[in-house]
Amino acid sequence: MQEKEMSFWDHLEELRWTLFRVILALFIFTILGLAVMPYLFDKVIMAPCSSDFVIYRLMCNISSHFSFIPDFCDDNFHVDVVNIKLASQFFTYMTSSFWFALVLAFPYLMFEVWRFVSPALYENEKKNVRWVFVFGTVMFFTGCAVGYFLVFPMTLRFLITFQLSAAIVEQVSLDSYMDNFLMLIFIMGIVFEMPLVSWLLSKLGLLNRSFFHKYRRHAIVGLLVAAALITPSSDPFTLSIVFLPLYGLFELSALFVKKAPKEEEDDEDEEEEVLPSRE
Repeated sequence: MQEKEMSFWDHLEELRWTLFRVILALFIFTILGLAVMPYLFDKVIMAPCSSDFVIYRLMCNISSHFSFIPDFCDDNFHVDVVNIKLASQFFTYMTSSFWFALVLAFPYLMFEVWRFVSPALYENEKKNVRWVFVFGTVMFFTGCAVGYFLVFPMTLRFLITFQLSAAIVEQVSLDSYMDNFLMLIFIMGIVFEMPLVSWLLSKLGLLNRSFFHKYRRHAIVGLLVAAALITPSSDPFTLSIVFLPLYGLFELSALFVKKAPKEEEDDEDEEEEVLPSRE
């Protein structure tokens, strides 16, 4: 049963208060980010620049048992990040605090979206949508974690060790480092929402499971190209680290999508044919 119908002005008022709470939450978390950012910048953001980063140590231990994995045991690996613009450090401090607030407040932002749309839903719809928002939040954080622990370090390590000429001194500007850091992490967070987006499109009748069967080969080629662009390495292991999660998302998305009506009819016909044969 739906709740009491709200007028246009009631919806507008509710939207105004929703935006106010969202902005207030971002402001509070940004203040928190400003307080802890110097520590986070050294221990988290700059961590992939040194050889003792957790994923490098893990890969080093694994490579000692498997010869096909590249050597990650180089203790001399280090990235020099330099500042070439006067105000870059200040603006990086402010923008990093804001992005930290956005990530930290993401569950609350999803809750506010849910709170705004839930009055227009029936009880059975609320149960499904509540699960969707929880799943979307978990997948976003999972994608950000994959971006931070796998995609960005592998991309950074390849690009920083690639040498066009010995005459070039390899240094990375602060702006370039942060642009790639934020871009790769947030792109992976968004990409991991693929199953959720597929489910929504399926609910709207715009996507069915036959699409994934029909274009699976095209998707594999496209995902390989995307993985090669994200980590432009000739090493198959590094390429597979990015490709396998992306392909896994493709297959997971197929499970969240409804079958086409014709597919469902074919399945029913097959079941009817199998049952008499068993008798």
